[in-house]
Amino acid sequence: MGRRKRSVCKMAEEAEGPLKQLLVPFLLPEKCYDRFFIHLDLLDVPCLKILISKGLGFGIVAGSLLVKLPQVFKILRVKSTEGLSLQAVLLELVALTGTIVYSVANSFPFSSWGEALFLMLQTITICFLILHYRGHTMRGMALLGIYVLILLVLLSPLMPKTVVTLLQATNMPAVIMGRLLQVITNYKNGHTGHLSAITVFLLFAGSLARIFTSLQETGDPLMAVTFIVSSICNGLIAFQLLYYWNVRIPQKWEKKHQ
Repeated sequence: MGRRKRSVCKMAEEAEGPLKQLLVPFLLPEKCYDRFFIHLDLLDVPCLKILISKGLGFGIVAGSLLVKLPQVFKILRVKSTEGLSLQAVLLELVALTGTIVYSVANSFPFSSWGEALFLMLQTITICFLILHYRGHTMRGMALLGIYVLILLVLLSPLMPKTVVTLLQATNMPAVIMGRLLQVITNYKNGHTGHLSAITVFLLFAGSLARIFTSLQETGDPLMAVTFIVSSICNGLIAFQLLYYWNVRIPQKWEKKHQ
């Protein structure tokens, strides 16, 4: 029996190196790794919260790679951006930029904000495509150049912390205004058009999960409130999607927006 126990311990020690390198510090701090794998305390609540938060965070980041790609591919396929509000997309870009700059300035873990980076890249692409297919390609190119310069300035270590915090504070009105533009459009049309159900529900679920992860990983109330507001706004659009689920798109409207 003793020999078998020593054999198991030896195997655990051999596996500890690669496993520890994989989990620490990406998913677990070292103290939690010791709790789970050395002391075999699998019900340690604080460490379980960290593990769940990290797992959710990386899951959201991974999912963000695909959230807006269907919209991008649809624009490229039909070569039209009819029905897309440039103002709403720009407001969303402002909100995403604020999250990125604020998170980098405060050295938050990538798992707590990484999706904002990938959503920003997809959103600025949509902005350019809207201008391009409306005959303003040069304006689109100028927007890309100006945005990159602004982002570099905001990410500079010389940027005052008060400016970064103020930018994050503008996220809430930007999110509210951007989402309300879509809500009002849906209400006026009496349907949700070609709004992607997958995208809407992914954004809603992601913003809900981010309330927990932001509190757990950053402890920043401003980040948490931003995601609470985002969840409410995304929830309104998700509700409209369900409410208008069986409403057929009028043929005239559909032809106009194809």
